[in-house]
Amino acid sequence: MKNIYSLLPRIALCAALAAAGFSAHAQGTDTAPSKTAAAKSSAKKPSEGRNASASTTVRKAKSSAQGTEKSAVKAVRGARNGRKLAAAGAGATIVAAKPTYGQLYGLHSVEDPLALKSSVALVLDQDTNEVLFSKNSSAVLPIASITKLMTALVVVDAGQSMDEKLTITDEDIDSEKGTHSRLVVGTTLTRGEMMHLALMASENRAANAMGRHYPGGLNAFVAAMNQKAQSLGMKDTHYVEPTGLNSHNQSSAKDLAALVKVAHEVPLLRELSTSREYQVALGHRQVQFHSTNGLLSNPGWDIGLQKTGFINEAGRCLVMQARMAGRKLIMVFLDSTGKYSRIGDAERVRKWITSNQFEINHAKTKVGD
Repeated sequence: MKNIYSLLPRIALCAALAAAGFSAHAQGTDTAPSKTAAAKSSAKKPSEGRNASASTTVRKAKSSAQGTEKSAVKAVRGARNGRKLAAAGAGATIVAAKPTYGQLYGLHSVEDPLALKSSVALVLDQDTNEVLFSKNSSAVLPIASITKLMTALVVVDAGQSMDEKLTITDEDIDSEKGTHSRLVVGTTLTRGEMMHLALMASENRAANAMGRHYPGGLNAFVAAMNQKAQSLGMKDTHYVEPTGLNSHNQSSAKDLAALVKVAHEVPLLRELSTSREYQVALGHRQVQFHSTNGLLSNPGWDIGLQKTGFINEAGRCLVMQARMAGRKLIMVFLDSTGKYSRIGDAERVRKWITSNQFEINHAKTKVGD
């Protein structure tokens, strides 16, 4: 392409001169005037006139050449851009957004007084179990990385050492959704560090590694997850793996509220899930991880435990324990549409509770249940 641009001025000038009956040096080649041009030149006025005429023609030719050069440059650039667009378009595929289970079930058609974007929501008093707000709270949906709360709880129940070193292997690579991880194969961290990253940054490989290192392996771990769910009365809940990437990990808002309540009783889970950032050594580098829940950085919130989740089938999910309006509350939001909608829903509930404390103490809001 560089050689083409270097030749454009000469090519354009030659084209213009040829049109006027002149020739020019191009690429070091000499060309004689055409017979027609010579005849016309000798039939005209004296040499000064011919020189003046020739000079005028050359100026016009140069001007025309400049215009031709600009047009040629635009043509070359247009062709080059066209090829780029064609190449990009050849590999581009328009994929329709995959509906969530909640959308398929028609749960978003249920209206609520707070106009929440989550098709499922539940707010209850942690101490009294009084339900303050409920929307489709019995619906059973995929729960994505909310799963990791149960993963961590089972590890804690097993009494496994938080200092034991665990290594990421090929078995921890996500074959379900193809998600990326900074924990490359061969990464070795303590179980405590793995749990920290799983709860705070929702690290899938860390969660899976904890499951693999359970006595009896991954299958025994998943069985323990389901047994724990049953012991907590979580009848709508079923797990098939420890990360939440599989859409068959499902539960209801009522069941998840019970899980949050029990998990909040474990100091380690409270501490790790509400951590805003954490740095670990990966090889020779210190790598910073951050929480997936932006509300932890909001001074208006007093959060005691939390976990976020997202896969296409589940939408945006969020569970929390938080203090507000003199109460300890448990909040569950499932199948929220929009990247920040679960955070927006939590804020709407907080404002509703803090602004209507008296009314909330004497009334409950239930829709779709």
